[in-house]
Amino acid sequence: MANVVKRMNDIVLMVPGPTMLSERVIRAMSRQAINHRSEPFRKLYKRLVEKLRYIFRTEKGEIFILTSSGTGGMEAALANIIEPNDKVIVPIYGNFSQRMADIARVYGANVICKRYPLGEAPRLEDIKALLDEHEDAKALALVYNETSTGVVVRELEAICREARRRGVLTVVDAISILGGEKLEVDAWKVDICIGATQKCLAAPPGLALLSVSQEAWEVIEKTKAKSYYFDLKRYKRFREEKWETPFTPALHLMFALDEALDMIREVGLDNWIMRQKICSEALYEGIEGLGLEIFPKREWRSPTVIAVRYPQGIDDVKFRNRLADIYHIEVAGGFGELRGKIFRIGCMGIVSRKELFVVVTSIADNLTYFGYRADVGAAISRMSEVLRRL
Repeated sequence: MANVVKRMNDIVLMVPGPTMLSERVIRAMSRQAINHRSEPFRKLYKRLVEKLRYIFRTEKGEIFILTSSGTGGMEAALANIIEPNDKVIVPIYGNFSQRMADIARVYGANVICKRYPLGEAPRLEDIKALLDEHEDAKALALVYNETSTGVVVRELEAICREARRRGVLTVVDAISILGGEKLEVDAWKVDICIGATQKCLAAPPGLALLSVSQEAWEVIEKTKAKSYYFDLKRYKRFREEKWETPFTPALHLMFALDEALDMIREVGLDNWIMRQKICSEALYEGIEGLGLEIFPKREWRSPTVIAVRYPQGIDDVKFRNRLADIYHIEVAGGFGELRGKIFRIGCMGIVSRKELFVVVTSIADNLTYFGYRADVGAAISRMSEVLRRL
């Protein structure tokens, strides 16, 4: 079983990021560095900005590439729009939406939180009520795809349009879904959208990606910078004056991203997204076929992060360690309140039919070892029906 899928170090990486890399992306990093104050770098930077416009679906937005984790992107987005005591609405439905609220507080915001049961997400009507109650809110910060619970905000487009109509900026964490589900930054009126390279784009971790609307940029220009490194005005000035970054960028990660974005363009973004969505549908069918329970209700299920409840009596750490040691498959555990209660499977990037069958059958065999009888036949049958669409 462990030898069915060959990847670097013989590991099938099915966590919700970082994801497995193609050989093309790996090779793109296997080259000499270049001077980041040179014409070759400027050409690379220009290419990446244009390719990211395609991914974000924006013609007018300002694009920023930051050498940082996705959390750095979240911090950059909030640090550049918040003044002390600005009111920022943050619905909380998992660890990453909580992180958004925590970052906003660090920069002096008056954070208005509404908590949702884990496994659920806000609806348009909820947001309308919050905006009615807090008419003086400056921004609404949302996580499109809450990686910690495996839920997605289904009405994001309508929510962002409503906020724009009211003159409230939207800050959207799309880190674990950019390139894995429909997201139209311009059409949906998303003001600041945050992505990262190591999820659905199938590039290595280490770069945060931002798209900033003209409406948001007007606010940024009037806001005193709270961070030296994440001062977006500085990044824009360097780009406009000489197509350079203000600080030394992670060159080899940019080489890798350049290649990864080429791979997406070659098949088309819609087709890239559709393959991942079909694969996630197949995973949901397979997991349920085994007799396991999906954590979120069907209406909230993420297309990129599959959160699964453990059967009673199965130890999380022992289950995942054995899955890695015996089958060479890595999945993620739960966060916070969900630690030990769920495991999470990432369905992102270059995931294919081959990985899906190996993962589900290995999970089934592992469950058997721990005393849970799983119906492998039902799982394979249900998955196969979905995967005919690939």
